Amino acid sequence: MKTNILTMGFLTAAIMFTTSCSDSFITLDHPTGDPLEEYYTTDAHIQEALIAAYDPIHWADWGLGQYNALNIDAEIMGDNFWVGGSNKTDMQNWHKLFNYEGDENNTLSSLWTVDYSGVKRCNDLLKYLDWGKDLTQDNRNSYEMQARCLRVFYYNMLWHYFGNVPFYLENLSKPPYTAPQLKADEVYDKLIVELEAVIDSKVLPMKYYKDAKGNNDEGQLGRVTQAMAYMMYAEMVMYKNDESRFSKALGYMKEIIGAPGYSLNPNYADIWETTGEWCDESIWEINYEQTNSERGWGSPLAVGGTVLPTLISPNSFPGDDGWSKGADGWGFLPIRFETYEMFAPTDKRRSATCWDIRGVEYTNRYQDTHIWLHKYRPYDKNYKSAPFDQNLNYNNNFRYYRLAETLLNAAELSLRTGGSGTGEAKTWLNLVRTRAGLTGLDNVTVNDVLTERHLEFVGEGKRYWDLVRAEGISGVSANNKATTALVPDTYGYRTNSWSLKKKYIPIAQSELDSDPALVQNDYK
Repeated sequence: MKTNILTMGFLTAAIMFTTSCSDSFITLDHPTGDPLEEYYTTDAHIQEALIAAYDPIHWADWGLGQYNALNIDAEIMGDNFWVGGSNKTDMQNWHKLFNYEGDENNTLSSLWTVDYSGVKRCNDLLKYLDWGKDLTQDNRNSYEMQARCLRVFYYNMLWHYFGNVPFYLENLSKPPYTAPQLKADEVYDKLIVELEAVIDSKVLPMKYYKDAKGNNDEGQLGRVTQAMAYMMYAEMVMYKNDESRFSKALGYMKEIIGAPGYSLNPNYADIWETTGEWCDESIWEINYEQTNSERGWGSPLAVGGTVLPTLISPNSFPGDDGWSKGADGWGFLPIRFETYEMFAPTDKRRSATCWDIRGVEYTNRYQDTHIWLHKYRPYDKNYKSAPFDQNLNYNNNFRYYRLAETLLNAAELSLRTGGSGTGEAKTWLNLVRTRAGLTGLDNVTVNDVLTERHLEFVGEGKRYWDLVRAEGISGVSANNKATTALVPDTYGYRTNSWSLKKKYIPIAQSELDSDPALVQNDYK
């Protein structure tokens, strides 16, 4: 059984269905019913609050009335997949966002709530630190920087999707319990400085080890690390095209590349096996566990597994060596034929990415291509040990950052800071290509890096953001830019084109109702 930060098995504080604008989070209970100031005074109790701050990272796939698996949310707006499901009204918000016609009633409303719940819990923890009576300085520093890093993670998600969001670093305590809505650039400016402070503290370890290696780290897997902070930093400055910080981001990527304990998994397909979780390629994962899970359809925010494999697999499958006959798949996120065909026949990533079951008979669903995402495909071994509601409790960790992305980040950043296409950028990119079974390139360009990212990260929620940020990069080919890649297709599924106005998705009507000062994103 996995032992990690999310399978320690308890939820510390009362579950908060909180947003930035609602006052429902003002009342907080805790396990004993004592005043908060008396409970959160010990190291043990403050650690409970820290665990609670981590908890929302695994809520997104299902909870609060929506499925918002992090990779699906991004992939449906890109060019690798169709939305699927039973029809266009099945997860209608996904279909609307896929066609760039989302609105206040068809958006990622639960993702907003999940991330603000995380912000709120991080702020709680930071407040409790001042009440601690038996905290060592080392523990206090560690808890503080974990919470601050997590808080940037939650805000980073909000910034990517919604852009112009309410922002606060202390929980709202006075009516009307609203925070100022900042412009997207203002949010970035505050977040990047906060993340730099976390990084500069050098409190977080570079890595936790799966096999402990004498460090007794097994129970720490899933906590944020210095390497995770570095990756988030590079992701943010590259998405913002903040050239003033490219050299610093490149330095961080080089630190990871040179750090002990990080290396590419020799076999790309092995990354996605249970045994591949927290391998040497892994930098950060969101943990899910099938055994001893408490998660059920009536308790979706409890600790347990993930529903992702159920969402993205065929319906009424006849069975194969890994997944039993009649297993329950819902048919979301079928892979486009064009995505399959972009892989060279010799590219080992094709079979590890694309579960090609053309010719197999099952119940077809909307936009079905009979090609599914192999990286998170369902297996009996990954859910049959769950005690109940098994199709909600697959044992698949979500691989969020891995070393292949570090290498490609470094290659791009090197090129964009004046590096040669025959120098270190070539070395880093070719490490990824040769692992895939492809011939290395002699003189690499930024466009080569974006193309390699396209092949490497299918189904990992990276492609859409790459297409959008490429709008600000010169010399990028049409197939790697949002305005030319995200256009109507020949099948009649996507009838609208992406435009700069579509960069930030609509804010939900419920949030606009709870704070009349909120300004809706101009998505139309």
